[in-house]
Amino acid sequence: MTLPRPHRVDLLIASAGLACGLMLWGFGIVNRTEAPIELRWAPVLPLVVMTVTETVRRTLPRTALALGTLAVVANEFTQGNIATILMFTDVVYAAVVYGPPASARRIPYTTGLITIGITIALLVWWQNAIALLIGVVSGMVCFLPAVTGAVVRNHREAAEAARLRAEQTALLAEMDRSQAVVAERARMARELHDMVANHLSAIAIHSTAALSLDDAATTRQALTVIRENSVEGLAEMRRLIGLLRDSSGDAEPAAAPTLAGIDALVAQARTNGESSGLTFTLDDARDPEDSRMPAPVELAAYRIVQESLTNALKHAPAGPVAVSLARDARTLTVQVTSPFGDRPGPRAPGSGAGLVGMRERVALLGGAFEAGPVTAADGTKIWQVRAELPAEERTSDG
Repeated sequence: MTLPRPHRVDLLIASAGLACGLMLWGFGIVNRTEAPIELRWAPVLPLVVMTVTETVRRTLPRTALALGTLAVVANEFTQGNIATILMFTDVVYAAVVYGPPASARRIPYTTGLITIGITIALLVWWQNAIALLIGVVSGMVCFLPAVTGAVVRNHREAAEAARLRAEQTALLAEMDRSQAVVAERARMARELHDMVANHLSAIAIHSTAALSLDDAATTRQALTVIRENSVEGLAEMRRLIGLLRDSSGDAEPAAAPTLAGIDALVAQARTNGESSGLTFTLDDARDPEDSRMPAPVELAAYRIVQESLTNALKHAPAGPVAVSLARDARTLTVQVTSPFGDRPGPRAPGSGAGLVGMRERVALLGGAFEAGPVTAADGTKIWQVRAELPAEERTSDG
């Protein structure tokens, strides 16, 4: 086992204590003239042992305290050296400051009991005021350094705890900031995809049709649809840029889409999908007099219908596309069905981000979402998107 290297400060303290002790011994300055051991060199041995304990006061505090206690007791059987006693007070202090927590708690109580015990024993034995004086000196040698060490250790631990709390607070703040950035980027990605994908998909489909079919009427119709979707797509992009900036430059901020615009959305899809053989219908079973819902729910429902219609335009073969809205006391149900299968002719590429965005929107509101192929009542395969959103208007009392 390799012993830890003594700290440089401890070596300096030990060297200074040994030099002072030897100087006092050399000049014959002792604590008492009469002692059980009156040999002149006797005080040097406890002094040397105490010097050794000073070198390990920080690295081996309990060992230093044990050896220091033996040395200071041995010092009392000689003529004594004040340097040995002073170094012992430092060893007691270091044992509390640098020792394990259990020792740091026990040493002040132990030294306090020792001080009280010495004082009571001397009072019973001598029965004079000198016993009290010796008791005070004993307290100054062992109990007072221990209490001082406990106070210093408590302050250090409190400072360390405060530093750790500050670091944890900073870490939590950074985590919150990172999560907020990720959430905002995801929201921006959903908005960008839902705003622009519908128009770009229609442009891609009709431009492909215009290039593949050598027919003037078809080309003119495709170009008309392309122009309409380009203009509307640019308007949606301006709105998105306005959301990202402090001010978009408009006189008034553009309102977020609501379910009131579902009719126009389906009509636009009907125009875009006419050349692909798709027909679009809307079944709005909501009560017109009870249509008030939270704005986030309205926006999510609108975007789900918009993305579902976009996917139908990009992937569905010819057939009916049905949009249905229903609401009860607690839930708004949005369902979009479209033909399922291989689509002939031009087809726009897809990335799957639309389904991810729809699922995220529903999850953020605490609703339920499912999308995939199902079997219709007539036995045919259809693609169904179904979302159940909380429709209650939340209010706060007071």
